[in-house]
Amino acid sequence: MKITKKYNQTPQFLTSPSINFIFSMANNGDSIKITNSVSGNATILALGKAFPQQLVMQDYLVDGFFKSTNCTDHELKQKLTRLCKTTTVKTRYVVMSEEILKNYPELATEGLPTVKQRLDISNKAVTQMAIDASLSCVKVWGRPLSSITHLVYVSSSEARFPGGDLHLARGLGLKPDVCRIMLAFTGCSGGVAGLRVAKDLAENNPGSRVLLATSETTIVGFRPPSAQRPYDLVGVALFGDGAGAVILGADPVPGVEKPLFELTSAIQQYLPDTEKTIDGRLTEEGIKFQLGRELPQVIESHVKEFCKKMLKGTVCSGAEYNDLFWAVHPGGPAILSKVEGRLQLKPDKLSASRDALRDFGNASSNTIVYVLENLVEESKKKREKGEEDSEWGLILAFGPGITFEGILTRNLVC
Repeated sequence: MKITKKYNQTPQFLTSPSINFIFSMANNGDSIKITNSVSGNATILALGKAFPQQLVMQDYLVDGFFKSTNCTDHELKQKLTRLCKTTTVKTRYVVMSEEILKNYPELATEGLPTVKQRLDISNKAVTQMAIDASLSCVKVWGRPLSSITHLVYVSSSEARFPGGDLHLARGLGLKPDVCRIMLAFTGCSGGVAGLRVAKDLAENNPGSRVLLATSETTIVGFRPPSAQRPYDLVGVALFGDGAGAVILGADPVPGVEKPLFELTSAIQQYLPDTEKTIDGRLTEEGIKFQLGRELPQVIESHVKEFCKKMLKGTVCSGAEYNDLFWAVHPGGPAILSKVEGRLQLKPDKLSASRDALRDFGNASSNTIVYVLENLVEESKKKREKGEEDSEWGLILAFGPGITFEGILTRNLVC
């Protein structure tokens, strides 16, 4: 089944008409009419991103990292060099800088209790990046910040009370009665989890406009290389810092808001007995993080069934995977290759994900925002050339649990 032409209707079971409820009360003969206006599907109305000032070129990362950590282990240096070549990453942004290491030399020293210093740096950095990404997103949206009714904030890079959601709301100058939700330590699936939560808020609060902000930094996991922790080098070669922002709302205002994607349905699923495959622990030395070697294979074994579950009962039920567009969180090149192979996707189907990985590395929850931005640009170019573009697609991410997050999405880019 090919889904290549434009459809004018959403899946039947997702249609949201206005529903009026009448409740008659015998008390004094009064009749009370309760109206519950159910909004339509949530749409993405704008996207934004922001990064710290430090741009890291992958070709120069190894020498810089070993110099800044005062490490002279030649074998570890060779290993990191090999890893950097396999990640396909070309550039990344990071909060870590020479100035930070000068002020906090203990961060490059093995075994010192530095969680306080790391969180002091990280908490401030993620808030500022989230503010910058949000303001960028609001500027594209074209409406005032006062129109934001709900805030969803996602980060696995901070720990404090009150949480980063309040600090972000204050930093943006949002109204005190803005409704806030924070998703913490959701890792690479956090961006799509945030979209799922924001979708529910937008659809169940008529007239609402939801700001989703994600912000991450690797400061909390930065440490010198060690032969006892060779897996740390994967993070050094792959992960980056940054922030992303999305504004969502149902029933876009004609002539004012320009929807990019319609989010029609969302699901989440965890795989039993896989919680150790993505393992992170907050210690006195910061976050100790480890990815199991089997992660790409586990994702490969379950992704097809998960996609079938997402499509079942929708207008895309039975669709060929190559007739859809794909926004897959680029956890790493091996994960993308396994997904591509298992679903038998054409190479260009994951180009938006691969380009995001190349330009920004795996920036955890933020990265799906960068992938969606790439898809918007791809769609605009195709339509300028008069080329056919996929209308329906899937947004996918995989995080701790192992948790699968997925959203069936309609492309509205014009």
